[in-house]
Amino acid sequence: MRAKSTDMNQSTTKKLYDSPSKTRLAKYKLGEVVKHRVFPFRGVVFDIDPVFNNTDEWWQSIPENVRPSKDQPFYHLFAENSESEYIAYVSEQNLLPDTSGKPVRHPQIAEVFERDDDGGYHPRNTVMN
Repeated sequence: MRAKSTDMNQSTTKKLYDSPSKTRLAKYKLGEVVKHRVFPFRGVVFDIDPVFNNTDEWWQSIPENVRPSKDQPFYHLFAENSESEYIAYVSEQNLLPDTSGKPVRHPQIAEVFERDDDGGYHPRNTVMN
C-alpha cells in the first residue's frame, strides 16, 4: 500500500510541475534578434522550450556560480559571434533584445525566415509534412 501512495504523490507532483499555470510565457518570440547578456554573440530565435530541455551533462558543464535555473524559457538561436556562426541554447535570463538593426549572417536563417524591409525576421510560409 505504501508504494502506491508514493507513486501517487510523485504523479501528483509531476502534474503540478507540468501544469500550464506553472510555465512562464516566453519574453522573446520566433524571429526576434537577441544578444547574450554576458558573452559577445547574438542570434535569431528559431525555437523556444518553455523550460530547460537539454541534457544534464550540458547543464552541469556550466559553472555553478553562473548556471541558470531550469524553470524558465530556453531559446534555440541561429547565432553568430565575430568569428563564426553556430546554434546556441540560451536561458531567458541571459538574453537581451538586440537593437542594432544589423542582419544576422547565420546561413540557416534563409531556410526558416524572411527578412522584411524593417529588418525583422518572419517565418517563411512552408508546408509541413
